[in-house]
Amino acid sequence: MSDETPIDDGASTAPETEVDAAAAEMRVRLDPAQLRAIVEALVFASPEPLSLKALCRVLADEPREDVVAALEAVRETYQDRPGLHVVEVAGGYQITTRPELHEWVRRLFHERSSQKLSVAALETLSVVAYKQPITQAEIAEIRGVNASGVLSTLLERHLVKIVGRKNVVGRPFLYGTTREFLLRFGLKDVTDLPRVEDMAQQLGFEAPPVLTERMVPEEMLPLDDDDLATLGNATADAPPVDERQDEEL
Repeated sequence: MSDETPIDDGASTAPETEVDAAAAEMRVRLDPAQLRAIVEALVFASPEPLSLKALCRVLADEPREDVVAALEAVRETYQDRPGLHVVEVAGGYQITTRPELHEWVRRLFHERSSQKLSVAALETLSVVAYKQPITQAEIAEIRGVNASGVLSTLLERHLVKIVGRKNVVGRPFLYGTTREFLLRFGLKDVTDLPRVEDMAQQLGFEAPPVLTERMVPEEMLPLDDDDLATLGNATADAPPVDERQDEEL
């Protein structure tokens, strides 16, 4: 057994933390104008709303406070632009056309008109949005029609998802809106929903009076392993809904 002591040549005497700190100081920080340009480009290029966390991850070499300041500067720049603005939607930031110009934009993408939701689907979606979590039977009671077919459509479009089960006999599925719903309607979260009357007027239908009433929150049971196995995942579009279209009850 050797009793030789390793020779310390001084190369590893500095703690790693000091080395990292020195390396960080040597990095060249972006000037504010360049950082603003990069943030604007990233928000514009992102196919989905870009969160502050994602921005900081991409700009990992820049101090977080500088990234926040650059983002705020970009938002202020777009406040005075007549065609575009920066909005906070679905947990992130996105550069979009202004609402008053949507009709003109729709004309450009008129080929998508076939994907519009029916009035029945919009009514059902509104009921879910304002009364979530809610069961299929409760939706049918509010609308006065069997909503199973329309509910299937909303699930397929990823505007609605199964969020749990109601803690009553039969444990029926409870439905709620999705992140896709927030994206489509330009909402930061569900608390950002407009008044029921304004939403109904915007979408072109008459809102059921019950939507303006406050519901008492009920206990919700989470989806168990059997549910997840049946659905594929918690947002799957495969609940045991009736295949028939809306019928008068």
